[in-house]
Amino acid sequence: MIVRTLFVASLASTSLLVVSSALADSSEDRGLYLGVGTGFSSLENDREDVDDFVESGGRNYELDDDDNVWKGFAGYQFTPYFATEAFYTDLGRTELRGNDIANTNLESDAYGVSVVGQLPFTSWFTAFAKAGMAHWKTDVDGNLGDASLDLQDNDGTDPVYGVGAQLNFDPLLIRTEYERYDFDSDYKIDTFSASVGWRF
Repeated sequence: MIVRTLFVASLASTSLLVVSSALADSSEDRGLYLGVGTGFSSLENDREDVDDFVESGGRNYELDDDDNVWKGFAGYQFTPYFATEAFYTDLGRTELRGNDIANTNLESDAYGVSVVGQLPFTSWFTAFAKAGMAHWKTDVDGNLGDASLDLQDNDGTDPVYGVGAQLNFDPLLIRTEYERYDFDSDYKIDTFSASVGWRF
């Protein structure tokens, strides 16, 4: 009788430890995180597309579309496989280089929300894909040296999506990712960035 009682007590204690451990592991896969990152951007479109985007009617310029990107994000992880993120990204500057010193700058930024699907290969390495919506704005400064050109600022709300990988050194996280900001058919910006973040 005493042996049976000890066995039942031992079994119950083991079960409680297993459940407690599972709950603890589950709680570690949830919660708030914040991060910042930097990288570079590249324009997917050619010069004629950009000309349509700003409605310039100009043709005598070269396109310089590589610039630095700065970003910040705040997310909440619900499970090891699913999270949501809010973000702001300074997408850098596209420069239209006209004759002599007649340059025009297109500066873009965006903010929005994304859903993130995650695939944890190990406790420290996770691959992810994301999709969301971004409200973006492109400010145009300059007229390519032709006062008759009235270049147009532009804005809108369009999809953003991407893929990446993350290293988890709880509470520190390090990620690298590719994202596309799909403004419209005439202006798509690709970004490549590295970020660091902190879990709470």
